[in-house]
Amino acid sequence: MKVQIEQNDCSCESQCNLSRRNALKLTTGVVLGLAAGLSPLLKAEEQGEQSSPAAGDFLADAYAEGAPVALCLNDIKVGAKPIVAYPFNPKTGVLKDDTRLNKVLLLRVDAEQISQDFQESSADGVLAYSGVCTHKGCDITTYDAANDEIVCFCHFSKFQPTSGGEVLGGPATRNLPILPIKLDNETLVVAGAFLSRPGTTS
Repeated sequence: MKVQIEQNDCSCESQCNLSRRNALKLTTGVVLGLAAGLSPLLKAEEQGEQSSPAAGDFLADAYAEGAPVALCLNDIKVGAKPIVAYPFNPKTGVLKDDTRLNKVLLLRVDAEQISQDFQESSADGVLAYSGVCTHKGCDITTYDAANDEIVCFCHFSKFQPTSGGEVLGGPATRNLPILPIKLDNETLVVAGAFLSRPGTTS
């Protein structure tokens, strides 16, 4: 009887060890599978292959909680504080906030003040610019309506929104990229890609 018990105990231990080995193999397989699935995404991120604003995207407040809500014309007031937004695909509802370079600064001016060359890129006075300074990549959130200047307070670069983000002063040497937008039943819609590459020159 004693021998039988020892044999049973041994058999149980073998089964337990086998179960542990199988569990370990399964866990290892899952981890390796996840790593394999993530590696292309990580590689894409390293190479800067992020989703970008595309024609047909809506725009949502970057700091709002919950599911993205499309911004409308009336959400942007003339001369008011700009709204920082991210584009999102209206079909999937996925916010394209995987990179800072997708940040968009929305502001509104008198439509007649906008240079003729950039009228088609605006929507009833609403303009969309990259929210990332072209100097050192700082976030831009300020519009000085009195002087018609978008201001980066990191190093005080200034850009003129009514003339296509032209550099007005400071260390920046490249205009602030504009994102073409249009209206669809009062909803602000991305009309195409940035007209120039957002981010710094380096």
